[in-house]
Amino acid sequence: MKDIGKTLKALRENAGLTCREVAGKLIDYGFEISDKTIYGYESGRSSANADMFLALCRVYKCNDILNTFGDISDSILFTNKEWELVESYRDLDPPGQSHVDSVLQWETERVQQIEQAASTVVEVADSDSQGRVLQYFHSVSAGAGEVLFDDVYTERITVPNKPQYHRVAYAVKVSGHSMEPLYHDKDILLVEPTCEISVGEIGIFNVNGQAYVKKLGKGKLISLNKGYDDIPLTEESLCMGRVVDSLKS
Repeated sequence: MKDIGKTLKALRENAGLTCREVAGKLIDYGFEISDKTIYGYESGRSSANADMFLALCRVYKCNDILNTFGDISDSILFTNKEWELVESYRDLDPPGQSHVDSVLQWETERVQQIEQAASTVVEVADSDSQGRVLQYFHSVSAGAGEVLFDDVYTERITVPNKPQYHRVAYAVKVSGHSMEPLYHDKDILLVEPTCEISVGEIGIFNVNGQAYVKKLGKGKLISLNKGYDDIPLTEESLCMGRVVDSLKS
């Protein structure tokens, strides 16, 4: 009984509700009880019958009763905000849900890359400092476009383990001259994975299956070298990361 009471209390607190507010919400399910009764359930002094228990779970939006009450864990409790997101997702049409799925997958992979990169620390040869090993791709275009570099990963590179590089997860080599004088051909760019950057920032972009390093403008990707054309963005264009810094090859 005490474990069930503790879990009911955790669910209530996680939902941001007081016992009085819970009692008020239970009226919608046909129960008129006092906040003291809720305290009694949580302390183990009394127990809710099956109908009351299920009503409480509905108020707390507990969608997995077996796991929640079998293994008390914060990881299986949903906040009100999380439930709002779930309900909003259900209201979307299939194309909208597909778009959310794509963004969620991209963000999950981004976080995993950051965690993996942050955990990969090595001693730098002939130095007292440490470095981090990153995936190194050849290459991203600063010109007419390079085939998306998912399939051209060739090696790993060690970069200094500086605080400003904490969120950097991979590196790419510049191919071309469209971002001169800031970035030159064969420079190595350190990239923080993200699907969104601000106008004016420089990032890595996928446009029609081609990978570019460009400055983000309004509706277009901007080449710093005026000898190169800007690239119009399409609805399918994707941001793949923010350029944090560059190294000489």
